[in-house]
Order: sequence, then structure tokens, then C-alpha cells
Amino acid sequence: MANEERFQQIVDAEEKIEPTDWMPEGYRKTLIRQIAQHAHSEVIGMQPEGNWITRAPSLHRKAILIAKVQDEAGHGLYLYSAAETLGVNRDELQELLHQGKHKYSSIFNYPTLNWADIGAIGWLVDGAAITNQVMLTRCSYGPYSRAMVRICKEESFHQRQGYELLIRLCQGTPEQKAMAQDALNRWWWPSLMMFGPHDSDSTHTEQSMAWKIKRVSNDDLRQQFVDMTVPQANYLGISIPDPDLRWNADRGHYDFGDIDWDEFWRVVKGNGPMNRERVAHKVKAWEDGAWVREAATAYASKKRARTAA
Repeated sequence: MANEERFQQIVDAEEKIEPTDWMPEGYRKTLIRQIAQHAHSEVIGMQPEGNWITRAPSLHRKAILIAKVQDEAGHGLYLYSAAETLGVNRDELQELLHQGKHKYSSIFNYPTLNWADIGAIGWLVDGAAITNQVMLTRCSYGPYSRAMVRICKEESFHQRQGYELLIRLCQGTPEQKAMAQDALNRWWWPSLMMFGPHDSDSTHTEQSMAWKIKRVSNDDLRQQFVDMTVPQANYLGISIPDPDLRWNADRGHYDFGDIDWDEFWRVVKGNGPMNRERVAHKVKAWEDGAWVREAATAYASKKRARTAA
């Protein structure tokens, strides 16, 4: 039996492809691209929330936010480790990110202007992430699939944290509720953009679904997110900023307006509100932390030498 045929049989049987198994080069490259982009997004995504740690309104909120940002760092580490099982070094992935050759989620190129944005990120951004990532727990590649089980559990908790924050604001003063509405106005459309381009414009979806890396198309995931989120906004008593949003009884789904795809592609191509600042901050952190990596490497070398002796 040819390697290609055996590989597809494993995938079709809902079994896992492991690092030691034969896999098509295209499958390996697709996974590296996707896992790296996911890992980069977790690490870059620490910045907009980390920006508010020192300005959290209470010690309780500060502790929650610190824990959440720490979780995101852990997710990045899980994912870089998963990518390394495909034969790529994480330092290579860092360099590709720093050079602008690797992408991360466009959502993290928007600024966090006030405290309500932290709630909106938890509710909308992590909510969109969960919608997109639950299917990845059934990804055909074993290390990625297993990493996503823990990540999804933690992201689900983050989503609930963000929503609880907004509940408190919406139950507070009129000014606090207005902050929540303003945050929703600014984060709604970028959150819908997180699911990527329309299926007809996606260059990777068809093959990724055939390989069972991906299970649900971009547009179907986006619809799931809208259907899930509209009732939550209604409960908060704030309005989704889409005049075309309405329930379609025939489809059993919400209809919603068109995304500004010019803005989507502008941000993806590196021209969003915070693209340059996000990457510059990441590069500086990498360079400032070089001594830690060098010290850890030297310590490991000495430990191996003592053990060998």
C-alpha cells in the first residue's frame, strides 16, 4: 500500500497521525503554518491585555488578569512544542514572526482603550477562539489535537471571566454600561474577522478539511459565533452594532451584515492600527530575554557534563 493511501486511510478512520508516522509534505507544511500562527497569536495576544495589568480597578481584577495573561503564555508554549514535533525549531518560528513572514490573528492589532475592552476581549475574542478551536480537539494530528483539549478548557474559562466583567459593568452606573456598549461597538466586527475570509476566498480550507486538520468552514464557524453571541448581548442589555442583524426563521440562524473586507485585508497585510507596535514589542522582549535563554542553555550544558562525568 502506498504511503499516501495508508495516510488517508488513517485520517478517514478518525485515527491520529503521530510525529513518527509518514505524512505528505503538504500536510506537514500546513500544520506548521497553522500551529505557528496559533502560537504567535497566543503570545502577541498577551500585549493588549497585559497593557491593563497595572491599571486594573481592583486587586481582585488584577489577579484575574495576571492569571489570564499567564495562561496565554502557556498556550503559546504548548503550541510551539507541538510545532517542533513536525521538525521545525521554535527559534526559526520566532524569526519568521519577527521578519513579518509569519502571521498572527488580526484581532490583536486593535488597541485596548479602556477597562471594558478587557471584558470584550474575554467575551468576544476568546468566545470566537473557542468556536474556532473546539473542532481542533479532533484534529487528525495527535500533538495538536491533545494540546487543544487543555487550551479550549482554559479559553472557555477566559470567556466566562470576560462576560462576568461585562455583566458587572452593565449592572453598574449608566457610564459603566456605556463603556461596555462602546467596547462592543469596537470589537464586534474585528471578532467576526477572526474566522478568516469567506470560504470562497480561503486558499487552505478545502485541503485542510480533506486532511481533517480543520472540521468546519470559516463561514459556518462565523455563523455559529453570531448565533451564540446575540442572545448574550441581549442579556447584557447592549446592542450589537449591525443594522442588518435579524433572526431568520426560515434558516434558523441570524442574518448579519457584510464585513469590511478591505479593513480585514489591510490589517492582515500589516497595516492595522497596532501591527508595527505589536511586532516591535515582541522583538524587543525577545532581545531583552536573550540572557535568560543563554543562561538556561549554559546551565543545561553544565548539568549534562556533570552527569556524564
